[in-house]
Amino acid sequence: MKVKGLRWWVVGLVALAAVVNYIDRQAFGALWPDIANDLFPEMDKDGHKVIFGTISTVFILSYASGQALFGKIFDWIGTRMGFALSIGVWSIATMLHAFAQGMLSFSIFRSILGLAEAGNWPGAAKANAEWFPTKERALAQGVFNSGAAIGGIVAYPVIGLLSAYLDWKSIFIVVGALGLLWLLPWLFIVKSGPKTHPWLSEDERKYILSGQKNQDVDEDGNYDDGYVPNTGELLKHKESWGVIIASAALDPIWWLFIVWIPIYLSEVFGMNVKEIAFSAWVPYVGAMIGAWYGGLLAQKKLNFGWTVDKTRKYVITLGCIIMIPCFILLKYPGAPQVLGFFGVEESAALTMADPQVKKIMDNDAFKDLKADKDFIINIAGNSTNEIKSNPRFKKAYQSAVWKTPKAEATKEERLLPKYGPPSDSGIAALAYLSEINNARNTAALIAVVIMAILLFGFQVAIGNIQTLPSDLFGGKIVGTLSGFAGMAAKLGAAGLTLLVTFITTGGNYTPAFLIGGALALIALLSVWILCPKIEPLKPKN
Repeated sequence: MKVKGLRWWVVGLVALAAVVNYIDRQAFGALWPDIANDLFPEMDKDGHKVIFGTISTVFILSYASGQALFGKIFDWIGTRMGFALSIGVWSIATMLHAFAQGMLSFSIFRSILGLAEAGNWPGAAKANAEWFPTKERALAQGVFNSGAAIGGIVAYPVIGLLSAYLDWKSIFIVVGALGLLWLLPWLFIVKSGPKTHPWLSEDERKYILSGQKNQDVDEDGNYDDGYVPNTGELLKHKESWGVIIASAALDPIWWLFIVWIPIYLSEVFGMNVKEIAFSAWVPYVGAMIGAWYGGLLAQKKLNFGWTVDKTRKYVITLGCIIMIPCFILLKYPGAPQVLGFFGVEESAALTMADPQVKKIMDNDAFKDLKADKDFIINIAGNSTNEIKSNPRFKKAYQSAVWKTPKAEATKEERLLPKYGPPSDSGIAALAYLSEINNARNTAALIAVVIMAILLFGFQVAIGNIQTLPSDLFGGKIVGTLSGFAGMAAKLGAAGLTLLVTFITTGGNYTPAFLIGGALALIALLSVWILCPKIEPLKPKN
């Protein structure tokens, strides 16, 4: 039996693995508001954020270790069994989340998950190098990366839908089982590499292997060897460090959003789990389109006769140029001038941002009332005293827990607007609750659209950065360099994740966005300076 286009079946399965990968990892962030209220009911949102940031940092550090480990494992045992080991372990780890009781147990299970999920990326890079000729690799990488984006798109709605019927523990069991099901078609279809696969036609086999001729540095007719240095020699090349630094700078941008989008939407716009589930997927649409566009653009340029060097740098530069202004724009989605452009009255925009109003809008006791159309209609235009006497408002107000300063707080700190119950001005604003909700929803929509454009640029750039190991070295060392680059990227992501925990106190994410813009610039410079010519390298001697 021969299967036409078998290489696309292989990359399709790898992309599907990325979809499962993202559903498994995003479940924690999407379900965090429910998990936090269940396991840590005595803490406020800043306390919940510290726990979430700490557990997420543990996950990313484990992921970083797993990148280097699985880079070697894929080079040792091959693509087929490497993926089977990786996805089998991470699926079981996801299911174990259902038994977590606190920060320690969650950290342990997230650590196992991160270690195993890390195999997806060096495995994808190695599968790409094995199964695709040079001119198709950016497109194949784009297909794979779009799997990560599709995973982000479907994860939140799927989890939101499941949350309507299941508790958070049961949801972890369900999504963990998806990876075990993926193993069945993978082991059946991917029987071996392209050299010996019995289903591969001779024409396609020749097309794949002859298309890798740029790696035949020793001109022995073996197209998949190329220059395969040992680890020490690999790290002596500045081009290797160009790949590593570009990954270490650019990849944390992705993690900035996949970790913090749910918390950002909850903290800044007061969204609950279901609202997050049906909003947080939007940025991943931009990412999916960017993954495909970056691959197709690179393929088009190569078909026009552009060199690999010119093509990669052009596409990577384009992606970074798209990202940088988006980071600046993310400071302003709630600005009255911006909301006014979308038809929101200035008074509603200013009221939405009032600290006294935010005390009520962000308080868990009012999460149902602010979305209840009957309540909104009943208090519309009412005076402060009329709102206070409303039975439903009175019940929610009496059950609410208001943020109080710590014992060691100074007199000035105790007077900050964020502490204590809201003033009469905050309560009076509820007479315009419909307008406040409209302003918040519009600001949230603007923010997620900007994120979608930003992640479009990210995927345009990252897909071509991830092909650099196979552009520079032979297939037998690609997994190793991809693993080192991935480890550096995840260490950078872990550092940024932990930093965001402390620099966004009170819901101010501007410092995090400014850091993201600087990282995009660093990634761009590292490619241009440390990779003066992207082509197959030769031994230094």
